[in-house]
Amino acid sequence: MNKVFLSKSSYCKCLQCPKIFWLKKYKPEMAIQKASHSLFENGKKVGIHAQDIFGKEHDDIEYCNNYSIMVNKTKEFLEKKPNIITEATFNYNNNFCMVDILKNDEDGLEIYEVKSSTSVNSIYYDDASFQYYVLSGLGLNVKKVGIVYINNQYVRQKELDLDELFNIEDITSTVIEKQDEIRKNVEKINNFMREHDENNEPVIDIGNHCSKPYECDFWEYCTKDLKTGSTPEQEDIIDKESIKKLVSSLNYPLYFIDYETYMTPIPEIEGTRPYQQLPFQYSLHIIKEEGAPLEHKEFLAQADDDNFIRHFAESMTDVLSEEGSVIVYNKSFESSNVNKKLALMFPDLKDKIERINNNMVDFMIPFQQKKYYTKEMKGSHSIKKVLPALYPDLTYDNLSGVKEGMEASEAFLNLKNKPTEEMEESRKELLEYCKLDTYALVKIYEKFKEVLEE
Repeated sequence: MNKVFLSKSSYCKCLQCPKIFWLKKYKPEMAIQKASHSLFENGKKVGIHAQDIFGKEHDDIEYCNNYSIMVNKTKEFLEKKPNIITEATFNYNNNFCMVDILKNDEDGLEIYEVKSSTSVNSIYYDDASFQYYVLSGLGLNVKKVGIVYINNQYVRQKELDLDELFNIEDITSTVIEKQDEIRKNVEKINNFMREHDENNEPVIDIGNHCSKPYECDFWEYCTKDLKTGSTPEQEDIIDKESIKKLVSSLNYPLYFIDYETYMTPIPEIEGTRPYQQLPFQYSLHIIKEEGAPLEHKEFLAQADDDNFIRHFAESMTDVLSEEGSVIVYNKSFESSNVNKKLALMFPDLKDKIERINNNMVDFMIPFQQKKYYTKEMKGSHSIKKVLPALYPDLTYDNLSGVKEGMEASEAFLNLKNKPTEEMEESRKELLEYCKLDTYALVKIYEKFKEVLEE
């Protein structure tokens, strides 16, 4: 039997779980891929900017389904040294790889693997080591291997500084040390696939490897036969003392607020960092005093507003101008991930933002700590599970469009590309979604009071 066609991504998947490779080959239709369009586009942008670290001039291998064409084109470009080749493509004994950036010097080659992450994960060593294995197997002299990744401490100024945006870690010595391991793993993978043909599906128990280092696309397939009742259900718990302590800490007016944000690896806005949570929307329900009618306010940035973060911050600090409890679900997100960054960006609003943070009360805590738990929450403290558990008629499934945070981010980022009518419909869906988040907080508050009156 011939050696399996093993790409660098397939190799890394096999290290996580060899059954992934088998399923991808024989049952690819069972995969459920969850990668978003914006995630894919962000990865492309990172790759393009990383190439420019090495200069604007480079020879690019265009992707096509016929890998032989890419391999032959790479051979042509290798003759042009010195030059930079992107997506340089190689095949050694049916082991295949595309190198993100190949620095082709007179005295040898340098491999650069580009990642959108802010640190070097151990799986990246395996990825780069496989590339070294392929190139050195072809008799090529690889003198250096590096990982190019995002520097999350970089703060964008008016112009993007690529040397500051990216870190490059030299991992050459580690890669060389791993070559015996690579050879053995390639052989093991080939033996595994010889032992498991199309009619002999491997049996591998589920475990931590199902989600580390990457979430497996075949999770639902591999868990389809598990009995839903195989784990004992926790009994309902309502710790009235904990709930009473939380409710007693509240001061009017009560502000029930939720933010929507997006983030990108390449900071596009002056004063922001890579992967900074950029707030574009909030919903706010207000109870000014005991027995007062429920009020609602909201903010959703315009798609063409280049200063939307400032406008978000001004609007938020304006509507939260009075002392009172600011009620959120997951305080660390609004307080640390968003507000503290806003205070750094806009020093003139710092005092107002710090006051808001000091008044924050986290409604997630009783559910997270299982001080309030019902079996309908199905072991989760997500507000998406908690709300329908407490109020079966209130569910995010009833929303017409956006139903969760990632979808909200995608919807906002795509507003610019929509015709006016579609844009207005998307804005309506965003407002409905965020409004339900804060209405959920109001209903949780009502449930807390109801429990204490029983």
